[in-house]
Amino acid sequence: MRAVTFSRLGGPEVLEVSDLPVPQPGPGEVRIRVTAATVNPTDISFRSGRQLTTAQLAEMGVVPPYIPGMELAGVVDAVGEGAPWRAGDRVMAIVNPRRPGGGAQAEQVVVPAASVARVPDKATLEAAATLPMNGLTALHGLDLLRLVEGQTLAVTGGAGLLASYVIPTAKLRGLRVLADASPADEALVRSFGADAVLPRGDGLVAAIRRDSPGGVDAVFDTALLRRDVLPAIREGGALAVVRTWDGADVEQGIRIEKVQVWTVLDRTDWLREVRELAQRGVLVPRVAGTYPPEEAADAHRRMEAGGLRGRAVIVF
Repeated sequence: MRAVTFSRLGGPEVLEVSDLPVPQPGPGEVRIRVTAATVNPTDISFRSGRQLTTAQLAEMGVVPPYIPGMELAGVVDAVGEGAPWRAGDRVMAIVNPRRPGGGAQAEQVVVPAASVARVPDKATLEAAATLPMNGLTALHGLDLLRLVEGQTLAVTGGAGLLASYVIPTAKLRGLRVLADASPADEALVRSFGADAVLPRGDGLVAAIRRDSPGGVDAVFDTALLRRDVLPAIREGGALAVVRTWDGADVEQGIRIEKVQVWTVLDRTDWLREVRELAQRGVLVPRVAGTYPPEEAADAHRRMEAGGLRGRAVIVF
C-alpha cells in the first residue's frame, strides 16, 4: 500500500511516498481503506522534530519510516474479532501517529474500534476527515473548563477551524461566547454563533475587559496566546491551552487546563457527538484543498504558512 512517510526529521522536503505492507487488524480493531486524511499542526511538529527526537520515538517503539496524520475517513475493509463494524461501513477515525503502526496518511490504516464513528449523512469523505481531531479537541477542552450555563467564554483565533467548532458547541451549552477576528473575518466568526466579535491583536485583552469588566470565566486559547491572555480572565477562572504548556497548573490565580487530544482518542461517545453535531449543521467541515500523496509536502507548506480556513486533505 502507498503511504506518506518520512525517515528523518526536517522540513517538508523529507516527505515521500513509500510502498508498505498492508496492516492486519487485531481483536477490537478495524482496518479502513482510506480515501482522505488531513494535515494538522501536529503533523508539522512530528515531522520537524519540535516535540520528540528520533531517540525518544524509538523508546516508544516508533521507528522509520514514520507515517503522519491523525484523522481520516474511508470505508472499513477488514474487521478484527469483537469489533462492532462491518466491511463497507463509511467511517471517520482518529489515530495517534506516534505509535508503532503509524498515522492516518496511508491507503489502509488499522485503528481501535473505539476511535471510529460513522460519517455524517451526505458528507463527503474528504469533509468527514476534517471532523474528528478538532471535534474531539473542542469537546475535551470544554469538558475541562467545566463552565455552566450563563457563564462567559472567550475564544481566541476565532476564524480558525478549531474555534469554529468550539464557538457553536459552547453556545449549545448555554454559554455567552466572545471571539476575536480581523475585520475581514468578522462576519464569518459571527456566523459561528459568537455573541460578540472583538478585534484581534494587541488590544484583545483590553477589549475583553471592556465587555466583561470583571474578566471572563474562561478562555479557550486556539490562537496560542498563552500567558498574554491571562489578564482577560477573572480570578479563579480557567484557561484551556492546546499543544503545549511550560508552566504550573495554576498561574496568576487562573486554572490551566491542558487540552491533549491524544488522551481521548477512545471517546467513542464524543466521536458520535461530533458526527451528530455535523449532521445537524452545528459543526461545518472546511476543506482548504486536496492533494495526492505525492504532493504532501505542498500540503505541509500550506499549513505552515498559516491563515488556512480549513484543512488540507491528502486524497488516496
